[in-house]
Amino acid sequence: MYEKNQSVVSEFVLWGLAHSQSTQLLFFIMFLMLYLLIVSGNILVMVLITVDSHLHSPMYFLLANLSFVDMWLSSITTPKMITDFLRENKTISFSGCMSQIFFIHCFAAGEAVLLVVMAYDRYVAICKPLHYFTIMNLKRCTGLVLTSWIVGSCHALSHLVVIVQLPFCGHKEIDSFFCDMPLVIKLACVDSYDLDIFTNVDCGVVGVPCFILLLISYTYILRTVRQNSKAGASKALSTCTAHIMVVMIFFVPCIFIYVWPLKITWLDKFFAVFYSVFTPLLNPAIYTMRNKEMKNAMKRLINNYLDSKRKS
Repeated sequence: MYEKNQSVVSEFVLWGLAHSQSTQLLFFIMFLMLYLLIVSGNILVMVLITVDSHLHSPMYFLLANLSFVDMWLSSITTPKMITDFLRENKTISFSGCMSQIFFIHCFAAGEAVLLVVMAYDRYVAICKPLHYFTIMNLKRCTGLVLTSWIVGSCHALSHLVVIVQLPFCGHKEIDSFFCDMPLVIKLACVDSYDLDIFTNVDCGVVGVPCFILLLISYTYILRTVRQNSKAGASKALSTCTAHIMVVMIFFVPCIFIYVWPLKITWLDKFFAVFYSVFTPLLNPAIYTMRNKEMKNAMKRLINNYLDSKRKS
């Protein structure tokens, strides 16, 4: 069936974000700068956590994994979108399209679970501080991260198994800047109602429980800190507000695209840009630039680099 599909439709045409040449040039410059910031910001986070021994703790281990996922989540679609701004024919091969669908859902579902793991880590640190290093040991942290990858892979495979078997009869225009499950389903020569329901349920099974668990975790954290100390409550409120903002920016677009679709094309594009570009950009800023230990680690890295330069 896979070969049959490819013989009928070997590539898809992406309409992109804009049709005006001047607008596309503006978007090219803007998204190129944003992507460079995403890659450099997330690599900086991973390097700092790896080389600085002061950051070798469960929280920063999870943060490094989040940066890794964010960098690749953006890299699946953004480089293709950027180069397409300079092309007249915006096409993607059948295999390239299927790869985008698989990896987008793999990394997005993995990040959803990882955000829950990070919220659980903060819950244990604040609500059960005496047992923190016993509960969040290296073995458990590694197991939780592996769980996020397993959930993401299974979720993505469930999509891929369905979509590669669909019969495509020649319709190949996708009104977006990347291939996505709901958009490709519309091009199949079958009634898409059941497939749309499957997509909504499959994404809902991953996304909705994660979103609810995140809200519950942060509610418990804020309630615990408020009961213990007013000064601590102010600091925790600031931290949790930033984390909740990241959660909302990531989950709300995903919910309105995959779980409860509004079916408004321009809004779907806007949401897709948000979770594939702005969330990976905001995570390093919110989790790192607002973090005193990360700032100190950055200063130490710069000082060590300058010292080595002076000695050489």
